Amino acid sequence: MAKQHPEGTVLEAKRSKLAPPPLYTVLLLNDDFTPMEFVVFVLQKFFSMNREQATQIMLKVHIEGRGVCGVYPRDVAATKVEQVTAFARENQHPLACVMEEN
Repeated sequence: MAKQHPEGTVLEAKRSKLAPPPLYTVLLLNDDFTPMEFVVFVLQKFFSMNREQATQIMLKVHIEGRGVCGVYPRDVAATKVEQVTAFARENQHPLACVMEEN
C-alpha cells in the first residue's frame, strides 16, 4: 500500500555526495641501463608529452631517481604501468614504471 502524503508536502531526494575516485601518480624509476633516449621516447609515446617535456622528466628521473609521468584514475594508471613495462621488456630495457596512490 502506498503512503498517502498530505497535499502541499514536498519530498526532497537526498543527494549522496560521492567522493571522487582516488588518483594515482605514475612514475618512472631510474636505472643504470635504460638509454635516456628510450625514456624520452616512452614519455612521448605513452604520456603524450612533447620532446621538451619528455626530456625534462627524463632528466628528473636521471638526477633524482624518479619522475612523475602523470596522475590518473586507478585503471588508467595501471594500464599505463603495464604498457610501459611491457614495451620496455620488448626492447630489452629494465625501465621500471610504478604507480602510487595520491
